[in-house]
Amino acid sequence: MKPKLLTTLRDYSWRFFVGDALAGVTVALVALPLSIAIAIASGADPKAGLVTAIVAGLLISLLGGSRVQIGGPTGAFIVVVYGVIEQHGFDGLLLATLMAGLILVAGGLLRAGRFITLVPEPVIEGFTVGIAIIIAVSQFKDLLGLSSIKASADLVEALPALWAARETINPLAVGVGLFSVAGIALLRRIAPWFPGSLLVIGAASAAVALLMLPVDTIYSRFGALPTGLPMPSLPHVSIARISALLPSAFVIAFLAAVESLLSAIVADRMIGGKHRSNAELLAQGVANIASPLFGGLPATGAIARTATNVRAGGKTPVAGIVHALVILLITLGAGWLTGYLAMPALAGLLIVTAWVMSEPHRWGERIRLRAGDRTLLFLTMLLTIATDLTIAIAVGTVAGLALRLIRKDVEPEEWTPADRSQL
Repeated sequence: MKPKLLTTLRDYSWRFFVGDALAGVTVALVALPLSIAIAIASGADPKAGLVTAIVAGLLISLLGGSRVQIGGPTGAFIVVVYGVIEQHGFDGLLLATLMAGLILVAGGLLRAGRFITLVPEPVIEGFTVGIAIIIAVSQFKDLLGLSSIKASADLVEALPALWAARETINPLAVGVGLFSVAGIALLRRIAPWFPGSLLVIGAASAAVALLMLPVDTIYSRFGALPTGLPMPSLPHVSIARISALLPSAFVIAFLAAVESLLSAIVADRMIGGKHRSNAELLAQGVANIASPLFGGLPATGAIARTATNVRAGGKTPVAGIVHALVILLITLGAGWLTGYLAMPALAGLLIVTAWVMSEPHRWGERIRLRAGDRTLLFLTMLLTIATDLTIAIAVGTVAGLALRLIRKDVEPEEWTPADRSQL
């Protein structure tokens, strides 16, 4: 359970530091707009996304079991976070996240890292695709400039509301959003190492500000964002609230563990290394305890940012530390600029993120799965869309384990899910 940082520092050099520093700055520029967009889509204040990237990102790199893992808020949490905030308020989310952190710490201390591999791959594929669909649809409100309707992560509720408001579409917002989608997708394809999302969103937002277009921005929606980190504080704790939030805490802990494991495996493949799963669980636990104390969201290893880190030359956890510190410096010195970010541009970023998250290039492979695995994937996906993540994960995992017992499958020595290095 020894952090990889301590291992890598033994042979550290200035050459490593230069590479890590450049990679850390690059990842920070990718993470900045994405953290804000994820927070907004989750029903939280934009500041919560930045706090999560700073506090959780720093701790995951300091204590984690991967050389190049980058931590922070991720799209996988949007659905569950939105649901917790809607039902229990933001203070309820903070308590649920803190509880999830304690569960993860306990899992790390009990060396439960390998038990995560019991979750069938089709279940992970299914809820990932389901979450991607929900994220994309939830962004149509801002992409189309429909400021008159309430955002929702519930498709059963969101789709009729979007249809009812179709006559209030803002063509200028649509233009800004489509420009962002096209620009981000193009730059991801031709220069995946480059922080193109910030460049495209910055250009779109600058056009909105300079031309004084009637398009929502972070400032018009949320007001001025405070600079720096808030003072830490505990959320309200009671037996009744703990009991009510325990299912959500387990879902958050599960997602953090699985996403972290997937990201660490992707990183191992890219650098030819081997992560320490129990150290990773401990790091995720500590990060998810600290993040809510500062008003942050749940956090885990971010596959896209981790892959960006490797492509940009990151070699050790120092790159992740630099990434967190750069975001902190930006919020201290130029945080006021985030108020100009246009909401349709951020919606476009999340739509591209959802598209990549769904891995559309793998549908041929998914269709060719064995009948049982294919059914399990679609069952989990449909339950994620139509019910909630708790039910989808529980039903999918139980069905998958039952299918494995029926087949009398022998557990492989190592879990090798599909290559997600393009996320």
